[in-house]
Order: sequence, then structure tokens, then C-alpha cells
Amino acid sequence: MISDSSMFTLLRRMTHNGFPGRSTHINESYEEAIKALSLTLQSNAAYLQSVKPHFANDPAKLKETEKYLLRSGITLEQLDSLSIIHVTGTKGKGSTCAFTEAILRQHGFNTGFFSSPHLISVRERIRLNGDPISQSHFTRSFWNVYRRLEQKREYESDMPTYFKFLTVLMFHVFLEANVDVAIIEVGIGGELDSTNILRNPICVGVTSLGLEHTSLLGNTMEEIAYQKSGIFKPHAVAFTVPQPESAMRVLRKRAVERKCRDFQIVSTVQDRKWNDVLSLAGIDISGVQQQNALLSISMAFEWMKSHYNQTIVNNKYHVNNYYNLQSDKDDLSQIISLNKVTIALTNCKWPGRTQILRTSVANFFLDGAHTIESIINCVSWFKRVSRKTSSKFLIFNISGDRNSLELLKLLRPLNFDKVYFAPNYAGVTSVEDLSNYALIDEQRKKCKKHCELWGEGSVSKNSVAEVLYDIKRHVSLRTDSDDKVEILVTGSLHLIGALLAILDPNLTMTSDF
Repeated sequence: MISDSSMFTLLRRMTHNGFPGRSTHINESYEEAIKALSLTLQSNAAYLQSVKPHFANDPAKLKETEKYLLRSGITLEQLDSLSIIHVTGTKGKGSTCAFTEAILRQHGFNTGFFSSPHLISVRERIRLNGDPISQSHFTRSFWNVYRRLEQKREYESDMPTYFKFLTVLMFHVFLEANVDVAIIEVGIGGELDSTNILRNPICVGVTSLGLEHTSLLGNTMEEIAYQKSGIFKPHAVAFTVPQPESAMRVLRKRAVERKCRDFQIVSTVQDRKWNDVLSLAGIDISGVQQQNALLSISMAFEWMKSHYNQTIVNNKYHVNNYYNLQSDKDDLSQIISLNKVTIALTNCKWPGRTQILRTSVANFFLDGAHTIESIINCVSWFKRVSRKTSSKFLIFNISGDRNSLELLKLLRPLNFDKVYFAPNYAGVTSVEDLSNYALIDEQRKKCKKHCELWGEGSVSKNSVAEVLYDIKRHVSLRTDSDDKVEILVTGSLHLIGALLAILDPNLTMTSDF
């Protein structure tokens, strides 16, 4: 039987035939593209493990992204033609981007949306008009960019890392599609993130901040805020939600230093007029999604104001009074439709974030919380939406070097009847899941350690499929079948992706399990 390490060596050889000659790809298929992406280019997980803190703050990283962008055939001037909304933060940046994209699409605009990580397929990261690009589209674009970069290498390893490559690929897709607006989520941090080669976004947003990736971004809220506000640009409007005062001081100062046209705090008190819209859309106005939704509305409105200001010449709006529209209800309704906002927020599906997936076996509560602050919010959400009488299980794992003990302490008061620890691995090796599978042995060791930390009532499994099999067996033996088991799945979006690969592989928000 071939070992895991031998299998990956073989796959690497299949996708890369060595420098200096051009690689011989067996076929330029979707499967081969995923292998090349996952095995030839360094993954984010490997990068985070290997990078030294001083290198993480090296400005040369952005120059490197520019180098690969130019080699791929896009100039910075061409990139400037994209109309951008750029979003960073610690918690909720993906949800905020998803809301923003949905609102603008509902208003009739052609949208591009770049996010990370993906749950099941890497294609989820690059969306056109709300949908992940097709396999054929991804395959064609991937090999076009990969070949150009490979042919122009100056030395054998002169290729972008996984996320950097996808960033360059995304720009190709959005420019080719001629999108009206591109909503781009930062990967890590902001200041030196690959996406920050953007020079003239229309507006930027900072969601709720907390301590994360401290080895790269800093150990204090001030340092985190400094890194995140690195996406602030001259003439862009910068939006943020309420933040700790230490972080807010940094954001305000950076907005001035970066010559932002305006700096606005999206206040849940000042924006109460939107609460009816949020309630109609099913968004809990006392929960964390309220801030994300209000931030998305503000950014979508700002982008639409800018768009109409630039493209409509002979109408009643003039540059001098254009930004007074928000105080004029009649004029506002011609730019942003409350009904369309409600429809957009209602229909916006963002799997794995405060998602309830109801099945015949159990109800799964999915939230990719992975920081102390987001786990606190996750616990609050689960308490609010779960039934007090039900049996409660936990499925947990973490990625990277996060402090699992601190997160597990916050989850313990929920008094779970059973706790499962499993790696971010569905149970069947697929081409889409190669990067997670490569780390499976390390994750299994971590799961056993988590089991020891938790103690009684916990069990370690080798895969998510084993967990689901055990849950199904447990439920079949129950006599009180009227009261469904409620299962919280948290700690990692990659874990949730492995679960959904089995329960809802097409991300329909439904399951036949």
C-alpha cells in the first residue's frame, strides 16, 4: 500500500517536471489544476507555520505580488479599472462581503466576489453574480495564469504561494468578466495582504476586530488595528463598526494619514431606521450579524452613490449636493431600494456562519468561530437558538497554532452530552481536499490532545464521517426520538467544510442526512 508521503511525492511529480524547462502537465484538466494549486504552491497553512514574524512584516511581500501580477499579464493601471469594495476585520468580514455583494446584485449590478477560505471547492472563493465560477471557467483561467507564471520563472521556486496565486487569478477573472463592482475580502491582516495591491477602492470596511494571527499581526489591539487599516487609501471612504477605543484611535489616525475622503462608524443606534429591514430579512438585531448587515448597507450605498456620480451626467444629481442624498428620503429611494435590500439580505446564503442545518437525524448548528471573541459570540448564538430540552453534542477542531484550551473553556459551560474531536477531513480523499488531507496526521494528534483536555464525555475520531456514523448510531438507539439532538460544530471553517462535503456537498443549505 502506498504511503501518504509517497502519494504526495507522486502527485507533485505529476504536476511539475522541474526547472528550467516548461512543466509537462499530463492534461490541463480541473483535477490537475487543483493538484498543481494544492501541491506545487505553498498552502496558507504551510505558510503560517513556516513564516518568521519579521518576514511577515516585510513590505517586499506586496512587491512580490505586483511582480506576479505583471508576469501574468495585468498592469497596475489595468487593475485600477476595477471598481472595488475592500473589506478586512477579524470577525464577520466574509458575511459582510456576502451581504454587500447580494445588495448590489439585487440592484442590478454585475458583481465579482473574492473570499476565503472555501468550504468544499476552491471555486467558492471566486464568484461572479453570486455563483462560484464553473469548473471549466476555473480550469481555463487557472492554466492560462499558471503557464504564464511558470514560463517566466527566474529560479525553480519562483512561483506565488496558494493565496497569492488565487488573488492574481481572481483579478484575471473579474477583469475578463468586466464586472461593475468587485467585493474583495482580505486574506490575513490588511497592510501586507496580497489583495492590498489595490490602489483606488471606492470604499473600504473594517469589521469587528479581535486578537488573531498574533505572530504575524501583533499582540495588541493597536497593532491589529494598524495592520487592518493598511487597506485605507486616499479618496476612499473608510467604514468601521464600533471597536474597542484603543483600536478606534488607531483607525481614526490612519484614516487621516492615508488621506481617506471620510471615516464613518456604522452605529447600531444611529441606524435604527434599518432595523425593520433587518428584522424582515430574518437578521437578529441583537446579534452580531446586525453590525455586519449595517456595514454592508453603508458600503453598498456609498458604492452606488459613487457609481451614479461617475456614470450619470445629465440628471438632477450634482457633485456639490450628491452626498446630501442620505438626508433626502425621495432621492435616497432612487439610489437604494429598501425592498431590494430586504430581499438581498433575506436571500443571502453564507454557509458555515451561524447556520442551522436541519436533518432527519439531528439539527446541526454550524459556526466557523476560531477566535476567543467569535467563540463567545458563537456560544451566545447557540444558547439563544437551541432548545433547552434537547441533548447537545459538540464537534470541534482548530487550525494552525490557536490556543485550543482557551476556546474549549468557553464551550464547556454549554454542558454537552457528548463531545467529538475530529480532523478537518471528511473521510474520503478528494482532489478538492488535498491540502487538508496532507495535515491529517498532525490534526489527529491534536484531536487526541483535545480529548485529554476535555475529559469525560469526549471522544477522538479519525474523520468527520466517523463522527456522523457514531451520531447516527446513537440517535437510532434513542427512545425519545421526538426531541432531536442538537449538534454545535465550531472551531474551524475547514472542519465545517468537511462536514458539509458529506451533509450538503452542493451547499444548498439543506440535507438528506
